[in-house]
Amino acid sequence: MKKHVLIAAVAFAMSAHVVTAQPEKSAAVVQPPAPAKPATEKPAAKPAAPAPGGTPTATQMKPIAAQTQAALWASRVLGRYHYKAVPLDDAMSVKIFDNYFDSLDSEKLYFVQGDLDRFGPQRTKMDDAINNEDLTVPFEIYNLYQQRFAERMAYARGLLKTRFDFNTDETLQLDREKAPWAKSEDEIRDLWRKRVKNDWLRLKLAGKDDKSIRETLDKRYENYVSRIRKLNNEDVFQMFMNAYATAIEPHTNYLGPRSADNFDIAMRLSLEGIGCVLQSRDDYTVIREIVPGSPADKSGKLKVGDRIVGVAQGNGAFTDVLGWRLDDVVALVRGEKGSTVRLDVIPGDGGVDAKHVSVSMVRKKISMEEQAAKKSIMKVKEGGVERRIGVISLPTFYLDFEARRRGDKDFRSATRDVERILTELKKEKVDNVLIDLRNNGGGSLTEAIELTGLFIDKGPVVMQRTAEGRVEVESDTKAGLAWDGPVGVLINRGSASASEIFAAAIQDYGRGLIIGEPSFGKGTVQTLIDLDRFAPNEKARYGELKMTIAQFFRINGGTTQLRGVTPDIKLPVLADIENFGESSYDNALPWVSIKPAQYMPLGDLKELVAPLQKRHEARIAKDKDFQFLQEDIAEVLKLRKENAISLNEAVRRKERDAQDARSKMREARLAGNTATPDEPASGPGSKEKRAETPDPTKAEKSVVALRGTPRQDDGLQADERNLQAELAAEKAAKDAKDVILQEAANILADEAGMLKTDTRLASRAMPYMASATAKAN
Repeated sequence: MKKHVLIAAVAFAMSAHVVTAQPEKSAAVVQPPAPAKPATEKPAAKPAAPAPGGTPTATQMKPIAAQTQAALWASRVLGRYHYKAVPLDDAMSVKIFDNYFDSLDSEKLYFVQGDLDRFGPQRTKMDDAINNEDLTVPFEIYNLYQQRFAERMAYARGLLKTRFDFNTDETLQLDREKAPWAKSEDEIRDLWRKRVKNDWLRLKLAGKDDKSIRETLDKRYENYVSRIRKLNNEDVFQMFMNAYATAIEPHTNYLGPRSADNFDIAMRLSLEGIGCVLQSRDDYTVIREIVPGSPADKSGKLKVGDRIVGVAQGNGAFTDVLGWRLDDVVALVRGEKGSTVRLDVIPGDGGVDAKHVSVSMVRKKISMEEQAAKKSIMKVKEGGVERRIGVISLPTFYLDFEARRRGDKDFRSATRDVERILTELKKEKVDNVLIDLRNNGGGSLTEAIELTGLFIDKGPVVMQRTAEGRVEVESDTKAGLAWDGPVGVLINRGSASASEIFAAAIQDYGRGLIIGEPSFGKGTVQTLIDLDRFAPNEKARYGELKMTIAQFFRINGGTTQLRGVTPDIKLPVLADIENFGESSYDNALPWVSIKPAQYMPLGDLKELVAPLQKRHEARIAKDKDFQFLQEDIAEVLKLRKENAISLNEAVRRKERDAQDARSKMREARLAGNTATPDEPASGPGSKEKRAETPDPTKAEKSVVALRGTPRQDDGLQADERNLQAELAAEKAAKDAKDVILQEAANILADEAGMLKTDTRLASRAMPYMASATAKAN
C-alpha cells in the first residue's frame, strides 16, 4: 500500500517543476522566513546562562519521530526517482559524513581532527542511521559542534582581556575551506588568536579606542553564541538531510516544514501579513522596512527602527518575543488574511525604557514587489543621435503555482509581468530591449519557456532528458511575438537554470545578443515532492524534497551543464569562477550533448558581433569607470591568490591609505559618490537563514565594486551599524551608477544604430524584423 502511495505522490509532484541555481532558494529575499509550527515545544528561548568558566550551557538536541520517519521516506524517494539515483550504502554514508562536518564547519574553525576521529567508526553507518530510523549520531555530532562553538567563543572573549602586538609580521589565512582540520587545541586556538587580532585591528584602523573595541567584539561574540542557541532540532535535521541530499548531486535539497513554506512564498511573490520587513538586532526584532500600501504603512503608527517586543492575536494576551529568533516572531506576526494582530512596540527613537505603543492591524495579502520584473529606460547619446534602451530587470522566474492550478485568471507570473512591460516599452518607442538576468538563479521551468515565447513565434525552447533516457521537447505554442525588435540578454555567473534556458534559446534562435560573463552552468531540472503525504496524521510535518529528475538541453543539442551560456559580447568576469558555479562542485553532472531539436533560426547575429565587440573595446579603453572596475577585479584576484592578510598594523595602514587615495580619485567620476556595502545583502530580514549556523568571525573578503566606490572598512558588521545609516548606504549604492548595465545599454544602442542605418545588414541579421517593419509601413 505504501508503495502505491509513494508512486502517486511522486507523480503529483512532477507537475511543479522548478529550475534553481543554488542548493536552497531563500524565500527571505524581501520578507523574513515563512511561518510554521516550531519543531520544539517552545518556539524560541533566550540563550542559556553561562556555566562556570564562562562557557554557555547548551540544550542537547534530539531527533523527533517525525524527523526519523521523514528521513526514511526521503531516502526511498531519492534512491528510486532521482535522475542520478545512488544507493544509500556505506559509500554514500562516507560522503554524508564528510558533507555534514563540512556543512557545520566549512572554514574548519571549530572542530579539531580528534573530533572527527571520535566519530570515525560512524563514517560508514550514516545509511544505517537513516534506514533504522535512529538519528542519534547525527544529532550527537551537532551537539559536539555546539559545544565546540561555545568553547571557541569563550576563548575569543577571553582574548579581549589581553594585549595584541601589531608590530609582528604574521598573516591570517582568509579562506580555510580547503585547509586541513587543526591537529590540536593549541593549533585551533592560534587560529582564533589571529581571527580576534584581525577583528581588533580592523576596528583600530577605523579609529576606535581600546575600550570601544573590547565592548564591540565582546558583544559580537556573545551574539554569535546567542544565535546558535536559537537553532532547534528542525534546523539540525535539515542540515543533516542536506548533507545527504547534496552528496548525491549539488541541486538536490531537503526543505524542512518552514523552509518549504518559505520556498512557496518566494515562487508566488506574495504572503499574508502586515507588510513589515523585520531584522534581528541584539535581542530585539526591529522593523527594517515598511511595504508601501500595506496595513503597517496605512496604520501610520509604525516606523523603521521600531522594536517589536510583544505579539498578540486578536484580543488575546501579548506573547513576549524579546530574545526570540526572527522566524518565530514572524510566525506570530503573519496570519490569515482578514485576521487581526496586535504589536507591542518600543519606538525606535526612544530608549529601552521608552513608553510602549500598542498597534492593531488587520492582515492582508502582501505582494513582494522587490522581486518582481521592473522596467527602466536608458538614454544613450552618440554622434548627436539618442537611442532609447528599455531595460527589464528580472530577479527570478516566479509563478504562483497554486493560483494557476486552481484556475485563478489573475495568477502572478514573470511572463505576464514582462509582457505587460514590453507593451509599455512599445508605446514609449524604445530602440532596443535589454533583459537583465544578472544573479537570477532560476525558478519556474514553465516561465522560462513562456518568457522565451514572447520573443519567438512558435517552436521548441528546451529539451529534457529523464533518467531513463527519454527526451521530451518543451515548446512555445502561443502564436505571435510580444516584442519583434532587437533584444539583448545580460547575464553573469549568478545567472542560472531558468535564466540559462531563456538565454540559450534566445541565442540559438539568433533572436538576440547575449552580453556579460559565462553563466552558472546548471543544466538540471528539479521537482518538489511533498513528504507530508507520507505522514501518518495531519500534525506531523515531514517537509519537502527538491529533487533533480531530469537534465535540460539546448535546442541545438548542447547543454548549459558545467559550461553555462557563453556570451556573444564578453564583459569582465567579476565572479570567482573556481569557487562559484557548477564547475566548482565535485559531484556535478558532466557535459553531454544530444540530437538537436527541429527548429528554424529567426536570425543570424554573427555579422554584428565583431564590429560591436570592437566598438565596445574602444569605448571601455577610454572609460575611467571601467578602468576602475578592472582595477578592483585585479585587486580581488590578487587577494584570492594570496589568500592571506597581514596582521601588522603598519602594513595594513599603508594598504588602507592606498585604498583611500584610490577612492578619492574616483569620487569625482562615479555618480553619487556612494558606497557599496562590504557584504552582499541577501535581503531584509534574511540575516538569520533557516538551518544555517552563524558565520564565524573572519576577515572581510574584498568585493568588486560594481556601483560606487568600496566602502572604507569600519570594522563593523551590518547589525552593529546604525540602522538608518546602513539603509541610507544601501540605497545610495543601489542608486549609484551601474557600470556593467551602462555598457550593455551602449552595446545595444550601437546595435540599434547599425540595424537602422544598414537595411541590408538588418535583413540578413533579423529578416523577421525587416518583414514586420515592411508590413507596418
